[in-house]
Amino acid sequence: MDNLILFDDPALRGNLLPFTFTRPVAAIRVGIMTIAEKWEKYWDVQAGYYTQDYLRDKYSFKNTPSLFINGALCPNDILVNNIKKLEKGQSLWHDQTLLAARIEDPKSFSIEAIKGKSTEQFKNDYRLISKNWHIFQHNAAEIRTDFSLLTKNRTSEGIADKHTICYKEENIFVEKGAHIRAAVLNAEDGPIYIGKNASIQEGALIKGPFALCEGSTVNMGAKMRGDTTIGPYSKVGGEVSNSVIFGYSNKGHDGFMGNSVIGEWCNMGADTNTSNLKNNYASVKLWEYTRGGFANTGLQFCGLMMADHAKCGINTMFNTGTVVGVGANVFGDGFPRNFVPSFSWGGAAGFSTFQFRKFEEVAEKVMERRGHSFDETEKAILQKVYELTKTYRIWDKGL
Repeated sequence: MDNLILFDDPALRGNLLPFTFTRPVAAIRVGIMTIAEKWEKYWDVQAGYYTQDYLRDKYSFKNTPSLFINGALCPNDILVNNIKKLEKGQSLWHDQTLLAARIEDPKSFSIEAIKGKSTEQFKNDYRLISKNWHIFQHNAAEIRTDFSLLTKNRTSEGIADKHTICYKEENIFVEKGAHIRAAVLNAEDGPIYIGKNASIQEGALIKGPFALCEGSTVNMGAKMRGDTTIGPYSKVGGEVSNSVIFGYSNKGHDGFMGNSVIGEWCNMGADTNTSNLKNNYASVKLWEYTRGGFANTGLQFCGLMMADHAKCGINTMFNTGTVVGVGANVFGDGFPRNFVPSFSWGGAAGFSTFQFRKFEEVAEKVMERRGHSFDETEKAILQKVYELTKTYRIWDKGL
């Protein structure tokens, strides 16, 4: 049986900041599962991670001969079959991008060292999550793929509530313990997946493709417009369209969120709204850490990218294409700037630094509410991110 290691490609990881400040690339959720969970489903093993040194206490790997797979790569049947055929020392590429390789000594792994040594070129279609907006852009397709993987040869628990209306119920899969009351579920345009012990409350309107992961809740009267994933142990309300919440986060109240990605341990205050379309219909520019400035996404629709442990207050308004860093706390009148550095405190009126000891107090309370501990491993990761992002918090000079 293969030992599976998912590696961070240095050419791609920086494009996925701020989400990859706190996780390997393969721990990103797109579709129903994280990228790592998809590969684990195909291989029926627990994957390891080859990632940044400061993340390795939480995301480790076994130092045995291993199959290395690019952590930004989403599996499909043809790709998996090609990777399984790789022999010792062989690697699979698409042009200059390493997709997979069999490595005898994981600790000595290097993309540069592999180049030119017994390489194969992959010429079929595949999906690589190499930009932040790819997460929501490819989410509908990945929900469909994950839905097939998770439900193959299984039977849905079904929906017993006589007041819930379902369209194309054969495209709706309900896991054990899910609770659904007086909702409307329309799976005509794509599947709907309801995870274990998830809850859909009265009056919710849900359109597929849609995924509600384990332990999460769609609140009363919410409108889920499709192509959307609500990760585990999250709460969502209001109106949501083509967005991904990684997990353990809340957007529980009214307000619109579209074409957006929200990390873990985030909270959005009541009536928070995100713009996903510019008034002049121009392409949206988004902050990219690799270039230290804004880059044209080529997208007409692009909303909010909010990293782990970020929060925003009641009635917050986010402009089109806003990036909010790790641990930021945004509040106040008006639109904050389109790039909010990690551990910022403030809003349109100006920012100061959210001191780490104060951030730590909040993180402890937030995680404790969900039965998790802000332990020394988590603390060390966030302290490192705090140091790594200091250069962006230059309030007197602007950005």
